[in-house]
Amino acid sequence: MPVERSGHQGGPCGKRVGEEGWRLGWSVPGMARREEQAEGDNHLSLAGNERRPALVASLGTLGLWLQQDMADSAQAQKLVYLVTGGCGFLGEHVVRMLLQQEPRLRELRIFDLHLGPWLEELKTGTKNVIEACVQTGTQFLVYTSSMEVVGPNIKGHPFYRGNEDTPYEAVHRHPYPSSKARAEQLVLEANGRKVRGGLPLVTCALRPTGIYGEGHQIMRDIYYQGLRLGGRLFRAIPASVEHGRVYVGTLRGMSSRLPLAGNVAWMHVLVARELQQRPALMGGQVYFCYDKSPYKSYEDFNMEFLGPCGLRLVGTRPLLPYWLLMLLAALNALLQWLLRPLLLYAPLLNPYTLAMANTTFTVSTNKAQRHFGYEPLFSWEESRTRTIRWMQAMDRSAQ
Repeated sequence: MPVERSGHQGGPCGKRVGEEGWRLGWSVPGMARREEQAEGDNHLSLAGNERRPALVASLGTLGLWLQQDMADSAQAQKLVYLVTGGCGFLGEHVVRMLLQQEPRLRELRIFDLHLGPWLEELKTGTKNVIEACVQTGTQFLVYTSSMEVVGPNIKGHPFYRGNEDTPYEAVHRHPYPSSKARAEQLVLEANGRKVRGGLPLVTCALRPTGIYGEGHQIMRDIYYQGLRLGGRLFRAIPASVEHGRVYVGTLRGMSSRLPLAGNVAWMHVLVARELQQRPALMGGQVYFCYDKSPYKSYEDFNMEFLGPCGLRLVGTRPLLPYWLLMLLAALNALLQWLLRPLLLYAPLLNPYTLAMANTTFTVSTNKAQRHFGYEPLFSWEESRTRTIRWMQAMDRSAQ
């Protein structure tokens, strides 16, 4: 079932999916959406009795409220989810995964609210979600964090096949990882706090690695940039730098015959199911969210999809020296600051993205599999094929 945006850009959007159809709604106040990478900060709620939700999962601030339906004990438990930020890129995929994979789903409510400035509101929004859990008796909270709360750090220290316990100096100067790290800390510190009714709040956090898949705006931008350069992209990052990536999945507008979400959303659904059953094991934990996509530099990984669409990567080594890239990145940041009162200028190259792209950061862990049985729903081959099809369809539409 497709999830469409309701309302004007930057305004509230909400819909209710269930036996009674779609309805407009509103979100918990204080939520913000990250604009730079088109990822929505979301909340997902699963509830049967609307007055006392029992579980909240949060994706950055993606929250999930879950409650068992006690109206008819003779039937299997039915659940109502509330997804705040469900119109964002990742949030929409979680919505689709719930529609596809949750057999106990009775009703799905979707909300989205864009506020600014997003940094302080992200922190405030996370506090609001935690307080909402306490006041309503919601017992479970899953926060969608990011690998960027760990790194890569601005010092360029490599993180090679690390896990959740690997020591690493997290150094943040960019507002996005700084705010994510603070919000994640708030959620984990809330683990064990008493909610209405006297039960303890159980929290955990998921850290997706770099996401990709159909509809990803950055991939789209790189593709059109290559077209403007005559089908060429020029290497800027050494091929020896490796990053971990994870498949998100099909976005709206694709064929309804295709599965509607990917491995990141699948992990969220599994956590929502298992957190209630294993609170002592999973409470207060963090989990890297990734799949078996190959470790490569950003450029070489992107060429897995751009190559079949006719683009080629020029050079076996970076064509420009690193100091010159740093200068260009600094100029972009200055131009972005100067133009901010007039328009939104979001260049792909800035000091933060340059440092990230040039620093190896790969994870290798089975903690999610051990704790709640996570296995990727889509193989690398299937993820690659679906992403290529999307890009080829985009290529035909551009002609």
